[in-house]
Amino acid sequence: MKRDRVLVWGLSLALAAPLTGLTGGVARAATDYQAEDAHISQGTVATNHTGYTGTGFVDYTNIKGSYVEFTVNAASAGTAAVTLRYANGTSTDRPMDISVGGTVVAPAVSFPATADWNTWATRTLTVPLTAGSDKIRATATTADGGPNLDRISVDAATDTQAPTRPGRPGCSDIGENGLTLGWGASTDNVGVTAYDIYEHGNKIGEAPGSSTSKTLTGLTPNTTYNLTVIARDAAGNTSQASPVVDCTTKPSSDTTPPTAPGILSTADITSNTVDLGWGASTDDRAVVGYDIRSDTTVYKTVTSGTSTTLTGLACNSPYTLNVVARDAAGNVSQPSNTVTFTTKACATDGGVPSSIATLSSGWTIPWGTYWLPDGQSALVTERDDFRVWKLTKSGTRTQVGTVPNAVTTNGEGGLLGVAVDPKWDTNHYVYFMHTASEGNRVVRMTYDGTQLTDYKILLQGIKKNRYHNGGRLAFGPDGYLYVSTGEAQTPDLAQDKNSLNGKILRMTTDGKPAPGNPFGTYVYSLGHRNPQGLAFDRNGRLWEAEFGNSSKDELNLIKPGANYGWPTCEGSCSVAGMTNPKATWNVSEASPSGIAVVRNVIYMASLRGERLWRIPINGDNESVGTPTAYYVGTYGRLRTVTKVPGADQLWLSTTNCDNNGGAADGSDKIFKVTIS
Repeated sequence: MKRDRVLVWGLSLALAAPLTGLTGGVARAATDYQAEDAHISQGTVATNHTGYTGTGFVDYTNIKGSYVEFTVNAASAGTAAVTLRYANGTSTDRPMDISVGGTVVAPAVSFPATADWNTWATRTLTVPLTAGSDKIRATATTADGGPNLDRISVDAATDTQAPTRPGRPGCSDIGENGLTLGWGASTDNVGVTAYDIYEHGNKIGEAPGSSTSKTLTGLTPNTTYNLTVIARDAAGNTSQASPVVDCTTKPSSDTTPPTAPGILSTADITSNTVDLGWGASTDDRAVVGYDIRSDTTVYKTVTSGTSTTLTGLACNSPYTLNVVARDAAGNVSQPSNTVTFTTKACATDGGVPSSIATLSSGWTIPWGTYWLPDGQSALVTERDDFRVWKLTKSGTRTQVGTVPNAVTTNGEGGLLGVAVDPKWDTNHYVYFMHTASEGNRVVRMTYDGTQLTDYKILLQGIKKNRYHNGGRLAFGPDGYLYVSTGEAQTPDLAQDKNSLNGKILRMTTDGKPAPGNPFGTYVYSLGHRNPQGLAFDRNGRLWEAEFGNSSKDELNLIKPGANYGWPTCEGSCSVAGMTNPKATWNVSEASPSGIAVVRNVIYMASLRGERLWRIPINGDNESVGTPTAYYVGTYGRLRTVTKVPGADQLWLSTTNCDNNGGAADGSDKIFKVTIS
């Protein structure tokens, strides 16, 4: 039975093994595009017959003009063999026009009857493709509509070779609000199509592949920008990041700050919110925003109006706030008057942080923490020095070794996550994720309680870049190892089911894909930008924290086979087939790293936000309550948070020594937080 019109957006790729014997990074490879993930007009995704691949097939509406349109990629212009897999359980032919880019290239292609709706057949034809992205549409030409369509396979030239690393950038024409960035050209076997420009891991612009410079505008005066360039080709292959250049804009010619805002007042104080209002400031040019502050720590920026509701406050806690005005030149006014208040009492469910104390100091970028089965000590990794330490509950630390073959990326790579085998008492296995010469690796070593030995690679081929390497490891209640991987500053990898990047992976302790994985590979979920926090709740459900680019950071509830949207979505969006986060934050308030669960509450460490977020899970439902923040601006960049076994406590680490924090080596600390 045919159904009403449904629109479905998305793209699924399944690469077959490339044919051998070809050179130059271009191979012949069949690429499968599932119909249920394509653009569907006047049809619906169905699963009421057997024998389909993927997650379903498209049931065309019985109408002339109903169609399915696939977006495919070709490394270069030329012909391609396109194979359509279909079923037709009627006795009537259901012909379709096949078009490329809006031009019909194969009219009224016959799709004759198959034995029944559970019997699938194929039709192959040759079509012309242009280099880059092409749209292939299969349109019904009769009132009977098209057949049931499972997928198409495109056998075209596939470019697998990434461009070379761009040459060292430099800055010229530096002004107050802009500069021109130039770099050495990259080369590619097919051709460079674009250059992406990053500032501390966030993409801020791009230039065509024919250019080696870009004028950046909208910058802040007297501000240092840490810039790199990545080359990209038509197939989506990306280079390693260029060397880094720091460029500082000129001080503004506008030196007059706005006037101090008028009287700041409070109203409607609750356990985690307060309403604020103040008098408008004036400026010789224009006020562009108001910062709500405690001392110099900014809690919120308001760009329109002179009132706001400040959310995310800790319950039963004192606050002292003022407000300042800013202009486009970065001049800051004198503060308003100060208001002091205490939020209302805490709800008892789940507990709240009640005390914090320094457990251990003298660290340099402690990145991963994982408890040994005795619950008395944990292993801690240091990212840039590749050292591994044993840290006890009393705060005593002892170096147990280093992880060989680890390298840095001058960004977010290095020695990252650590996990201890649930059967450590008998096998003494521990696991690390680290950056190596060729990419990121998951490795296994033996730790006998005193030292690390027996390095073994379990999984490699996870692409690396300066930023977006992921790196968190966690064992699930099922005994399998979960791994978070970034998309290596190549957003398209997050949607490629055959790539290990931009994913949550699930694997056995001997390095194989875990049984029951949704695609029969290592991939457990996809569509991730830079996932860094992994934690399981009391129901065995997996939660994940993820860096956004410039808009929204995310807290996700991970389900097998689910697509979390990047790069199509950053934060919540209404795109079929993509899963929305359970909570989001502005990137200035979070930039989340590690997470942990204590008494059905998720705690999320934040780097740029310099705070610990408390996010209660709503009972056993798939939703969370109001997030609230602790220690805002008090301890700097918070990296990893880990539950202490057998206690309502957390270990919380800083990474103020990283290249964003800039503190001296040895300045980082690990704190003990009590929940009551």
